[in-house]
Amino acid sequence: MSHHSLTTKRRFLALQEQVRRLPGLPLTEVFSVKDAQQIALDVGLKYRLRLFSPWMTLCAFLWQVLEGGRSCREAVMHLLADRCWQKNNKAISARTGAYCQARLRLSWEFILGVVRRIAQHISQATDESNLWCARRVKIVDGTTLSMPDSAANQERYPQQNRQKPGLGFPILRMVGVFCWSSGAILDFALGPYQGARSSELALLRKMLDQFSRGDVILADCYYASYLIIALLQAQGCDIVSRQHPRRKTDFRRGQRLGKNDHIVTWHKPKRPAWLDQAHYEKLPATLQIRELRRGQLIVITTLLDTAPYTKESLVALYQTRWHCELDLRSIKQVMGMDVLRCQTPDMVEKEIAVHVLAYNLIRALMQKAAQHAQQPPRTVSFAATVQLLMSHRALLWYCEIHEEQSQAILMILADQRVGDRPGRCEPRAIKRRPKAQPLLTRPRQQARDDILAKRAG
Repeated sequence: MSHHSLTTKRRFLALQEQVRRLPGLPLTEVFSVKDAQQIALDVGLKYRLRLFSPWMTLCAFLWQVLEGGRSCREAVMHLLADRCWQKNNKAISARTGAYCQARLRLSWEFILGVVRRIAQHISQATDESNLWCARRVKIVDGTTLSMPDSAANQERYPQQNRQKPGLGFPILRMVGVFCWSSGAILDFALGPYQGARSSELALLRKMLDQFSRGDVILADCYYASYLIIALLQAQGCDIVSRQHPRRKTDFRRGQRLGKNDHIVTWHKPKRPAWLDQAHYEKLPATLQIRELRRGQLIVITTLLDTAPYTKESLVALYQTRWHCELDLRSIKQVMGMDVLRCQTPDMVEKEIAVHVLAYNLIRALMQKAAQHAQQPPRTVSFAATVQLLMSHRALLWYCEIHEEQSQAILMILADQRVGDRPGRCEPRAIKRRPKAQPLLTRPRQQARDDILAKRAG
């Protein structure tokens, strides 16, 4: 082994010693020193062994995210409290400058490597009983996020065109790949809300290597695209999606499989600008697509065999696509990722990655509790897990957790069940009226100047 590898290993052994009192986040269980060492070598991470090492900075960032993205001062105060409980530690300043600089030094590639490693661990720990027809299902969906109105954020993630300058907020688009059984985010891609090659389909194309042969992709009607389906089939994947509203479905045509269930032929469209001619010619000239209808719902799929994949099972599978909407609600509302806090786009992207990391760590804890109680992971409440984690923070941070206590915590989590409400329907409207405050129709600084001018006059 080279001297560089030995030095890196010693550093990460020291880093693990720094965070040995963090069992509240199952980081040390699903992410070992060997994993950290390998990721550091892969991304070429170089650092000095100091208080705010990459590992310690990442853990402090995680706790900050779990508390709703609170101030950096609170993160430093928690670190100060931790050092007071540990012996032979020098006092550190309560100022936030060192921690903020450490967050800036934190490598995006290192965070992303940790996110993907933990997502891989969750996916591999999925029990066979939680698969669908003995196949892994991955859900794809997109969302938007808002951030502070700074010049740097506006440059990379501009606000919507219909908003006046100085009145809107920078907005980005995020597409995630979710594990159907556990709810973990396996991968994600970011891009501007609008502009060339910034659509959800374009972001999905960046993550095609995330899918493995035999995977079933579950998506809404926006992803029912000939080219996306052809690219997925080239990797040995199948798709279950809702029919795009612009495509007409006529069950009097095609190969009849049953009532409102048939196989039709889709023809390759014209080559889009983003696809080069060589790759376009490799795509098949036609696709065999199965279309089926239940009430007003029309589902399309590449699973043509009716024996293992019945009409009822496919409709039931598509209806579980709503899981990803609940997953997005969990990470955006419960964890506070809906409105980001960082002032620069690089830090915004790191903030999103750390949110995803914290979300996946919670999902890993939920999966462990569900396996302990022999129940599906999605039956455990995400919000209750976050509440339990934060309420036990002092115990988990400062005390050594024994096996009996760990089992008791897992049983408490397993008892926090999500209500089973099949066919739930709610209007997309709010009952509570907001306060009747006037809308800001000009830049804030201009409004301030007008107020001051009236006071002076």
